[in-house]
Amino acid sequence: MPGFIQVVYYYFFSSQVHRSVVYGDQPRNRLDLYMPTSTTGLKPVVAFVTGGAWIIGYKGWGALLGRRLAERGIIVACIDYRNFPQGTIGDMVEDASQGIAFVCKNITSYGGDPSRIYLVGQSAGAHIAACALLNQAIRESGEGDTSSWSVSQLKAYFGISGGYNLLNLVDHFHRRGLYRSIFLRFTVSICSCLVIKS
Repeated sequence: MPGFIQVVYYYFFSSQVHRSVVYGDQPRNRLDLYMPTSTTGLKPVVAFVTGGAWIIGYKGWGALLGRRLAERGIIVACIDYRNFPQGTIGDMVEDASQGIAFVCKNITSYGGDPSRIYLVGQSAGAHIAACALLNQAIRESGEGDTSSWSVSQLKAYFGISGGYNLLNLVDHFHRRGLYRSIFLRFTVSICSCLVIKS
């Protein structure tokens, strides 16, 4: 059987995959949990934010990663989020933050170790996850609303092939069909502290 078919079959029919666990009140506020077969002891956890150029991200894109890490005794939570045009980057970051909060608060009930939660983002998901971390750190410093999770609850962050200096890339993305408004409202307000002033 071709590899792609095997992954799709696993995603839809494996008892080790808990699909579309609700973490918030928006339609895309769902996550998939990939569970190890062994149930002894608390397991390390990867909270994964998939990429998709901010327009085609989907939690199912993490199926292969979820399967492979679950085979190695790691619980994987693939966090879904609103895409453009249903939401701006600010909405995406808020969704990811709510997903992270859900994992931090509830992973013990799924056999996860709350002291071993790793955040991983890939491509646009790496950018969204990094912004969620930055936004949460700003909140924790007393400059914003409170949240239900803390940066200190995460053991590490791994950003894979993410775009981080988006202010310099807005025109580039716009010429390729991604509207400026998806970036500017959120990026300027939250990430302005990263802009180097001359």
